[in-house]
Amino acid sequence: MERCPSYRAGTVRPVPITLENVGIAVRDLEAAIAFFTDLGLAVIGRDEVRGEWTDTAVGLDGNHARIAMLQTPDGTGVLELFEYLHPEAVDVGPTQPNQIGMHRVAFSVDDIDEALAIAARHGCHPLRGVAQYEDAYRLTYVRGPSGILVMLAEALQPTPPSPPPMMRT
Repeated sequence: MERCPSYRAGTVRPVPITLENVGIAVRDLEAAIAFFTDLGLAVIGRDEVRGEWTDTAVGLDGNHARIAMLQTPDGTGVLELFEYLHPEAVDVGPTQPNQIGMHRVAFSVDDIDEALAIAARHGCHPLRGVAQYEDAYRLTYVRGPSGILVMLAEALQPTPPSPPPMMRT
């Protein structure tokens, strides 16, 4: 596993930490909002941001973006979707499942077939099909708006024994 260059095992004291959100740059903010809200997320905020504070925080001069914050129905997960107005967004093509870097966003759903029907209405389909992991999950990857990889997983038991390997931390 790669670590920061200054990392030495046993020398770093952990700090209290909480996952705030996952940020995803999109080509079309409205299309991405429609996709994720149809899957069940709720828009909890929208804004247009720019100025020195965003330049500093993001590390891009002239940073100007439209953003939307979406939350899962249980209140535990938040996506920040952003569409760059300036500088122009750089399209690097769709991420492949084996590429290094930000990989995918995963959601548990009650009914994977219903979720896939919703995704299909947005032109988003499984990369290969729906797989079954033991007797615990049915799962698939779909290519969402702006090429985002979205994993959908349906538990087949009320309390699955353990998550599929790609959902473990």
